[in-house]
Amino acid sequence: MAKLSVNVNKIATLRNSRGGAIPSVVDAARVCIEAGAPGITVHPRADARHITFQDVHDLKKLLDPWTAVEFNIEGDPRPDLLNLVETVRPHQCTLVPVRPGEITSEAGWPPDTNETDLRDVIARLRGHGIRVSLFVDADVQAVQLAHRVGADRVELYTEPYARAFATSTAPLGETLAPFVRAAQAAVDLGLGVNAGHDLDLENLPDFVQAMPRLDEVSIGHALIGYALYVGLRQATLEYREAAGDII
Repeated sequence: MAKLSVNVNKIATLRNSRGGAIPSVVDAARVCIEAGAPGITVHPRADARHITFQDVHDLKKLLDPWTAVEFNIEGDPRPDLLNLVETVRPHQCTLVPVRPGEITSEAGWPPDTNETDLRDVIARLRGHGIRVSLFVDADVQAVQLAHRVGADRVELYTEPYARAFATSTAPLGETLAPFVRAAQAAVDLGLGVNAGHDLDLENLPDFVQAMPRLDEVSIGHALIGYALYVGLRQATLEYREAAGDII
């Protein structure tokens, strides 16, 4: 079983393509919460191409009364984002490396990342009572990095799994093996395990079942795309079920 955190970035992308306030990120998040989603995720990028800082504040206001729903803010540890996170104080901050020109996240923090900088950022956020997750590839050494710098969890970057699930002729167990090893390494080190990127209704159940531990899956693009056909409430319910969040 893993908790589903719905990433609402794509709602903001659609809104921003036209300008104005429709569709509303807050209204979309409310639908997800009322369908039982245990979490909402956003990734405010420096260019504000989808989620804006105002969205973050508006979502915080929405979520405050929903004490059982977690707020997760993703992003690179740039000064303005760190200040926002410290002001909003979400339940979790997921630190994600950003490459110039990328459309979406392309990789996790490599094992040779400067540990001093990450350790300082993580200590700063944890000092405000914020749980910190580090976005990493399915690499045991990257998981060990997360432990050394003081993260509470890792989020496994699952795009390679999703791509292999859709295109590879290799046995599923072989495709899943590096993720199982990375998750087990996290468990052995006392870290929580999250996962996200390109997970969908087809590949999610096998992934969830294979993991030795899985606390949360963050899903946005596939869920919002599917919601165009079935509605956001129904999409949230089906993704909760695929994650094992509905028994």
